[in-house]
Amino acid sequence: MRKFGFLVACLVFSVLAIAQKAVISFDVKSHDFGKINEDDGKATYVFDFKNEGNSPLVVTNVKASCGCTTPSWTKEPIEPGKKGSITVSYNPQGRPGTFSKIITVTSNASEEQVQLSIKGEVLSKAAAENVPYPVNLGGILLKSKVVKMDNIQKGKTRAVAVEFQNGTKQNVKINIENLPPYITVSVSPETVKPFENGKMTFTFNSKKCPQWGPVSDEVFLNVNGQKKRSEDVKMSVAGNVVEDFSTMTLEQKRKAPILEIQDRTLNLGVIKAGTKCTGKFKISNKGQTSLEIRRILNYNTEILLRGAKLSVPGGRTSELHFQVNAKDLPVGKYRKAFTLQTNDPDNSYTILTVTGIVQK
Repeated sequence: MRKFGFLVACLVFSVLAIAQKAVISFDVKSHDFGKINEDDGKATYVFDFKNEGNSPLVVTNVKASCGCTTPSWTKEPIEPGKKGSITVSYNPQGRPGTFSKIITVTSNASEEQVQLSIKGEVLSKAAAENVPYPVNLGGILLKSKVVKMDNIQKGKTRAVAVEFQNGTKQNVKINIENLPPYITVSVSPETVKPFENGKMTFTFNSKKCPQWGPVSDEVFLNVNGQKKRSEDVKMSVAGNVVEDFSTMTLEQKRKAPILEIQDRTLNLGVIKAGTKCTGKFKISNKGQTSLEIRRILNYNTEILLRGAKLSVPGGRTSELHFQVNAKDLPVGKYRKAFTLQTNDPDNSYTILTVTGIVQK
């Protein structure tokens, strides 16, 4: 009798344990990128999932079947009823042809491993030139999903026309969502018939853009009022806001600011892994008018910049302090750079480099 009671208790415990499990449920488990250009950079898709169980869900690992596919995911515990996501990027560079990849998701859910898949076809530059509209965004066919504005002189506007084709079997009206205040778009014709061509004209007004230098914005195609903000309808608008020095008079050039940095490469020596070390660059203005630091382009997550004044009067100096956080740096030689964008007509872009050796 006792043995029977013990077995019943074990059974009840097992049922309760299963009932308390997290349950991972994906909206979709596969995605077809269709045709993508090799020169357009990484193609990205976000797989959304929900915890439909009764206990917190923890995704412990996401592994792709090859190094060309890079996943990232929600690391923190996901409470019952809440959502998370797994972002998968495929790098088409040097990989023309069809591809099909598997992504294995491991978690503490009742189904411990779930497989996702992506596929598509990478068109080489030569192949893309032979296909008029190789990119498919929600049925709208384009030559590229990147609108390249190139250099835009500060204070001026630049317009770029993007041709497209209606690849659906119905009339479409297109709007562009998520536009920043400095970009406008006009579409013609207003209604595009099936398999007919149209044109989207992107206009970049640099007067309304608060940034100098490289600017990149994500926008989304809205087809017939279907508002979606997903990877399959996303475009990028990229430009570079620069200064026009060609209009300067001889007198303005004579009085122009002159950037001087004695050492543009600073060696920190030995950098102890897991510590923070500091340094500084001395910035001098040898000209007569103020040196304006338009922007500091720093894409190094471990380098924190501070201290430099945005405006340095003629004949004065300033210091640009930086801190390198070696917490996650690999052992070995260290060399990173960042760029100053200024109004010095002869040094509008100046590269500064930090070097050293990371040791345990």
